[in-house]
Amino acid sequence: MSAAEIHRGPDDSGFYSSDGQSAGVCFGFRRLAILDLSAEGHQPMVDAERGHAVVFNGEIYNYVELRKELESRGRAFRSRSDTEVLLAAYGEWGEGVLAKLRGMFAFAIHDASQGKVLIARDRLGIKPLYYAELTRPEGPLLLFASELRALLASGLVRRDLEPRGLASYLWNGFVVGPTTLVRKVALLGPGQALVVRPGEAAPQPRRYWVLDRESAQRPVEESVAALESTLLEATRQHLASDVPLGVFLSGGIDSSAVAALATRAGTREIATFHVGFDESGFDESEYARRVASALRTRHIELRLTQERFRSGLESALASLDQPTFDAINTYFVSRLVREAGFTVALAGTGGDELFGGYRSFRDLSRARVPLTLARLAPRSFRTALARRLIERVHGASDVPPQTRWGKLSDLLDAGGDLPDMYQVAYGLFTREFLAELGSAPGLFELAPSGLPPVRRDELRDAVRGLPPLSAVSLLELSLFIGERLLRDTDAASMAVSLEVRVPLLDHRVVEAAFAVPDSARFHPLGKKSLLRRLALPDLDPTLFERPKAGFVLPIEVWARDRLAGEIERAFTDRSHVKGVGLDADALMRLWGGFRAGAKGLYWSRIWAPFVLLDWCRRHGVALN
Repeated sequence: MSAAEIHRGPDDSGFYSSDGQSAGVCFGFRRLAILDLSAEGHQPMVDAERGHAVVFNGEIYNYVELRKELESRGRAFRSRSDTEVLLAAYGEWGEGVLAKLRGMFAFAIHDASQGKVLIARDRLGIKPLYYAELTRPEGPLLLFASELRALLASGLVRRDLEPRGLASYLWNGFVVGPTTLVRKVALLGPGQALVVRPGEAAPQPRRYWVLDRESAQRPVEESVAALESTLLEATRQHLASDVPLGVFLSGGIDSSAVAALATRAGTREIATFHVGFDESGFDESEYARRVASALRTRHIELRLTQERFRSGLESALASLDQPTFDAINTYFVSRLVREAGFTVALAGTGGDELFGGYRSFRDLSRARVPLTLARLAPRSFRTALARRLIERVHGASDVPPQTRWGKLSDLLDAGGDLPDMYQVAYGLFTREFLAELGSAPGLFELAPSGLPPVRRDELRDAVRGLPPLSAVSLLELSLFIGERLLRDTDAASMAVSLEVRVPLLDHRVVEAAFAVPDSARFHPLGKKSLLRRLALPDLDPTLFERPKAGFVLPIEVWARDRLAGEIERAFTDRSHVKGVGLDADALMRLWGGFRAGAKGLYWSRIWAPFVLLDWCRRHGVALN
């Protein structure tokens, strides 16, 4: 298991075993040294005074403040690491330590005095934690790790494909937790903790943090001032590092905001880096260069060519811990940055979700009332009407369009239910085509939204009573960010031993953003004016007056060119296709429509099944 995660920690490794007879605790750790590079930061770390032991992945950003508080209580420290602070803080406050931590983390602490293990994950889910509870004659065994591949490497977890995980993947292009793609393996949720006693069955995880809605929507001036100070404080804390650190700079608002905040909060020259493409329609190097010049950063430009993408594709696919259609870009960017000599990178992740940068904020808010009214019409009428409109706009095709227009019938079925509307809008395929593409029995036991019923109910409760735009923001944070982008970023960046930090998703920043009234936080929609006002007041506004362009690879172009043969070989392996629960004929119709340039078939609809097939073959996972 440790060897399977060597990429996450190439600098050091270690093991810890308790003195239990019939039931005990064993920890393993791989270290990527970032704070206190000396041997004093070695893990697993043991509290010499109390006997507690910890394995900890991530960063505690307020460790300096916690250390001072603990020193005032008489605690002495031998290292400068945040790991020792975490261990000492647990010794002082027990499970109450969770309320005091500010950071990204997944950790396990063996409490030697009480004979239990506390396992916890950070509030936003920046760092992942997978676990599997196995039944054995001598008693239950709980395995946990930062990556699913480590659990598979134990040899104790069967490589059986989980049908519910497959259904979630086909709908979303990633698997929504707590389900995973492997049976009996679960993902601990963001802001959740698990207390386990060796030899006993594990209880259900408990949530130790939810977004505080009671204090939300404070007066504008007060809440905006609090948000600005919190942004600066969070960025300052995220700059702590004993190794080279830089900032991703795409040239867009979010990454530029983080770079600008870093120059204001830092005490050293800030390095920025940008990845450009030969394909002019995807290249934003000029914008990044202009922002870097205005901020006076040390700017580094890197290039990703189609040839380099093709030669590195095998390594990129191998980096995926669970299949996802959207992590390849992060892998290549991270690899180029690591090769440039950096170990830590700050990213602008979270700006769109917190400040209304996506179309979903406008579209879902506008569509909610008419879709609620449309629900009053008979379903047969809604379906027939949607089909006629789609054919009129896109024409007839072997594979109907799988875009938002193509999913009109599904949207009408969703009515005004916001989580269902959100899921339909973001889903890869229509429910009708999903029924053709997925061949495994019992595949679609999910709710109509493509979410496990329990998760769907949780999201409904979470958005109930929130203003419309704040409700969409919470869904973006919970699903797009929490289930896809953060997990993708962690696996892809750690595959090349690069730590990515996301200061806009510091939980204090998130709380401060939700305290700002919607009128000040989001309007005018799509402009992210509040973030620009707080982080970019001195930059020329015309730098950002251009159509929104998220950072994506030109896979649409490449899939029709050099990758076409590889994709087609994967899709025509009928035995393997069937073994992972897909219908070969439906898959080939999808591929044929894409190659022919059919309307409403974006690259992601091809890339998602291709990645799934590759991942299942690579890890020997199949339906059983």
